[in-house]
Amino acid sequence: MNYVELSLTIAPDYTDILTAELAEVGYESFVETDEGLNAYITEDLFDEAALEAVIAKYQIFTAIAHSWKALEKRNWNEEWERSYEPIEVGTAVRVRAQFHEPDDRFTYDLLITPKMSFGTGHHATTWLVMNEQLSLPHAGLDIMDVGCGTGILAILGRKLGAKSIVAFDIDEWAVENTRENFALNGVEQDAEVFQGTITDVPLDRQFGGILANINRNILLSEIPRYVQHLLHGGWLVVSGFYEMDEPDIVQCALENGLTKVRTDTRHEWATVVFEKTS
Repeated sequence: MNYVELSLTIAPDYTDILTAELAEVGYESFVETDEGLNAYITEDLFDEAALEAVIAKYQIFTAIAHSWKALEKRNWNEEWERSYEPIEVGTAVRVRAQFHEPDDRFTYDLLITPKMSFGTGHHATTWLVMNEQLSLPHAGLDIMDVGCGTGILAILGRKLGAKSIVAFDIDEWAVENTRENFALNGVEQDAEVFQGTITDVPLDRQFGGILANINRNILLSEIPRYVQHLLHGGWLVVSGFYEMDEPDIVQCALENGLTKVRTDTRHEWATVVFEKTS
């Protein structure tokens, strides 16, 4: 299948925001450039009107120049290998590809081959969730990763001591990629990965921790279901939404019996940690 390459010239502060917005309309892979951002989408999903609507939404705040072109099939691994750099969360976590040398200064060494999946670790929300995971109990817990992308959050969960992992995504490519990355990190034992949504998880399945880095609307719809799967005393980490959307997320969680523990933000994105106390 052929792809369309979109080239955006934008200010660095808007790279993460445009990445998330474009992912919402079908773009599958993103490469940061000196000028801004390149994004890739299959030809059959490319919608110029949808693209123009996204750009118009932010042109009132910043200058955005863009162009696009159809591409023939190419080696996508080579595409991201040319620009992919390791991600570091303090001195605890380093996410790298196999062609990067390990760095023993970091406690947790995560390997991924992101291919076309969303969730390389470069997005602010992925960084935020990983940072929160470091201060949450994982040892001996069953953990669920909602919308797993590359599986990066679930992998960190296992390295932090989780007993088992259930991870799922609606995207077939993401599921395949997660399984590959689980094997790459040696965490495939007691790890279930499937294509689907939270409705495909049996209601009697309980977890000590749930990770949900998706988007505002899905979170507002699914938080009641997450609570049903959460053990008393268990934690829920949600991200994938802007700072301005935090009050709505918190209100929804409180109405469903959760207690807010803390909030963190990065580049206008937010993450919130909740606990099931009732």
